[in-house]
Amino acid sequence: MTLTPAQAWAALRDGNDRFVRGAMEHPSQGIDHRASLSEEQHPFAVIFGCSDSRVAAEIIFDQGLGDVFVVRTAGHVLDTTVIGSIEYGVELLGASLVVVLGHDSCGAVAAATTALTTGELPRGFVRAIVDRVIPSIVNIAGGEDRRAIASLSAAELGHEHVRHTVEMLRGYSAALAAAVDEGRCAIIGLEYTLADGRVHLAETLGDIGA
Repeated sequence: MTLTPAQAWAALRDGNDRFVRGAMEHPSQGIDHRASLSEEQHPFAVIFGCSDSRVAAEIIFDQGLGDVFVVRTAGHVLDTTVIGSIEYGVELLGASLVVVLGHDSCGAVAAATTALTTGELPRGFVRAIVDRVIPSIVNIAGGEDRRAIASLSAAELGHEHVRHTVEMLRGYSAALAAAVDEGRCAIIGLEYTLADGRVHLAETLGDIGA
């Protein structure tokens, strides 16, 4: 059964509530269900989140095999393969909700802030991650003024990075923008709090009934 964006969001919200209460149902993990997925999959949501080991999407939303199509990068940074993977989940697999999942105490956001305020950049390809977070910080700070950036809290910067990522998905992907406009899909930004396990709605594109 295909869920509406509102129904998909309700399913994730209910799953997170179970996780927070310690009453997980661990759905879609039985032997028979596993076998039924061997030929095809129909996830109801795409979750694009940070690779942080403390933010495992299936766990914090109490979902199982075949329920969510998960894409993860450090700092939930976008590139063409990430966008292609998200489009695949929506256009080919039929997911009706795309979630950008950020969290507090994000190392990528902290590293990007350090790069802008001190000029100190990480080595190797880690720098590519920081480079893709920087536009979110510059966006909220109104430029690269170090004092303006330093005046912003980590929570404000993380919130903006989630919100900006949601907007970039719509701006970069004609397929996702069309799916939202047609009501087939919604894109939302969520912020996860590490200590209590709750997700909080930060940005919404499309109708999720809330």
